[in-house]
Amino acid sequence: MVAALATDAHAQQLYVYPAKGQSKDQQNNDEAACYRFGRDQSGFDPMQAPQATSPEPQTRGSVGGGLLRGALLGTAVGAIAGDAGKGAAIGAVAGGLFGGMRRHESRVDQQQWSDQQAANNQQNRSNYNRAYAACLEGRGYTVQ
Repeated sequence: MVAALATDAHAQQLYVYPAKGQSKDQQNNDEAACYRFGRDQSGFDPMQAPQATSPEPQTRGSVGGGLLRGALLGTAVGAIAGDAGKGAAIGAVAGGLFGGMRRHESRVDQQQWSDQQAANNQQNRSNYNRAYAACLEGRGYTVQ
């Protein structure tokens, strides 16, 4: 996921034109100063790898874990009812189904988290770009 965010950040490159005839050295100095300004104003550093803004959701449940827990519970219930083997089989099937549902929910949570991180990164990048462009425009450059 972080690689996807990093790629997204590079896709938003800005172009700077020295509208008042600034030299290449002056432009390099101004771009460096405006990089620092944009970073300080936005709290976002485009030179750093994107950081997660919240912890990644924990993986929940698995089919195998559900099978095992279901079989153990089914064995106990089956032993009370008089047929531990049948109880274990029924419990394993039920546990596998519930484990699979939890795993699906976990994947949905993971995708939602990933989408939110990408949106946060894009917003942070946009804030940085606005501050960076404002700084350069104030120094006589055209920025697009």
